Amino acid sequence: MSKRYHESWTPILKPLFEQPSMRALSQFVQKERKIAQVFPPEDLVFNAFRLTPLPEVKVVILGQDPYHNIGQAHGLSFSVPSGVAIPPSLKNIYTELVDDIPGFVYPRGGDLTKWAEQGVLLLNATLTVRAHEAASHQKRGWEQFTDAIIQSVSAQCAGVVFILWGSYAIKKSALIDQTKHLVLTSVHPSPLSVYRGFHGSKPFSRTNAYLMQQGKKPINWQV
Repeated sequence: MSKRYHESWTPILKPLFEQPSMRALSQFVQKERKIAQVFPPEDLVFNAFRLTPLPEVKVVILGQDPYHNIGQAHGLSFSVPSGVAIPPSLKNIYTELVDDIPGFVYPRGGDLTKWAEQGVLLLNATLTVRAHEAASHQKRGWEQFTDAIIQSVSAQCAGVVFILWGSYAIKKSALIDQTKHLVLTSVHPSPLSVYRGFHGSKPFSRTNAYLMQQGKKPINWQV
């Protein structure tokens, strides 16, 4: 298990894994994998915690569910592996980046690993999903787990930018100490809501401005 995430997360993750609710969740997911396809693959469920060590977290971008089509989910919110078609929400994120960050070139692929390696924790509220069945693993225990992660980052880190898109994510702001972190909110970048306030919200330049105020290196958003 420890190879699936960076050792810096162990003091947080190990106690969570030992809770009865997480044991029940683990049993549920294992059963699901026996009877259906479940995404992401088992070795990538905690990919966000492998690529972004706790002491290096600068930004948290919260998604809701992993992508549920074949080959898309790899444990990072909004991201897909190289060679996979860019999903609609990520296309809108890229469009905003073109407008928000001078010199940003619209990428050919949707792999956001470079963000994760710079301290952007790409966290979904639910970490698994049954193939082609959106929200199929919600309300099984993942939300309590990821809420605890958000609270731990809030408590143990300083000067983190939490980017919360859409009403579901915005509700998580109650878990964050806003006296020591920056919370940026807007509508979700999905095609259903993107033109109601996502475009022009400038979350990426605002994030970098805050990080520089904190004496931290800004994120290179180019992928």
